[in-house]
Amino acid sequence: MITIAVSGAAGTISNHLLFKLASGVVFGPDQPIALKLLGSERSFEALEGVAMELEDSLYPLLREVSIGIDPYEVFQDAEWAILIGAKPRGPGMERADLLDINGKIYAEQGKALNAVASPNVKVIVVGNPCNTNALICMKNAPKIPAKNFHALTRLDENRAKCQLALKAGVFYDKISNMTIWGNHSTTQVPDFLNAKIDGVPVKEVIKDNKWLEEDFTDIIRKRGGVLIKKWGRSSAASTAVSIVDAIKSLTTPTPPGDWFSSGN
Repeated sequence: MITIAVSGAAGTISNHLLFKLASGVVFGPDQPIALKLLGSERSFEALEGVAMELEDSLYPLLREVSIGIDPYEVFQDAEWAILIGAKPRGPGMERADLLDINGKIYAEQGKALNAVASPNVKVIVVGNPCNTNALICMKNAPKIPAKNFHALTRLDENRAKCQLALKAGVFYDKISNMTIWGNHSTTQVPDFLNAKIDGVPVKEVIKDNKWLEEDFTDIIRKRGGVLIKKWGRSSAASTAVSIVDAIKSLTTPTPPGDWFSSGN
């Protein structure tokens, strides 16, 4: 059985993610799991509701659901820690605005992981600014190998693959070797120079250099902010999907010649 701890477990991203984890689509159809869900005093009743829904769904692979507000209890023996809990980014906010609040959260969670989690726990940091929060968490968990910490840049990779596929008129599975350089922010650089479409360099398929060099980068950098303006909140379902994709990439062999993007 794999023990998976999830922070921010009463939030909208978790509401999409937890049921994917419980169903077996992440770790496989034969892998039992235990879910340990971390919330806050304010969200505790909602957390109880999430646990009830998971129990009522009768997932055969979900052998245990436990909840709590103390990371030193919830992270006990965790083999995976998916750290979603953070103050969300709202309209007009940059990720830097979140650093003061969320940095303190991730320092505390890093200390808790260091003290009670499995020594080889794999940590995926989702809360923004995720790259910086991953670094803060890692620095507060010296017992855990640094290579085990990953900041979620997979959503940006997925967004970039989508836009390249739409521009080229192909399905997204034809896009490979997509890299995101830099932070999950408006300063990131989605790398179309090394990306490929059906094994061919992007620039040999998409001849519109202006779109590649200006529009493409701008679309990916601002995608999250545009979504917030239209939707009134940060992306949730697509973030959950990208977490699933990141875990699968970390646990299954990468196709020969390809790679995936992760901040660490």
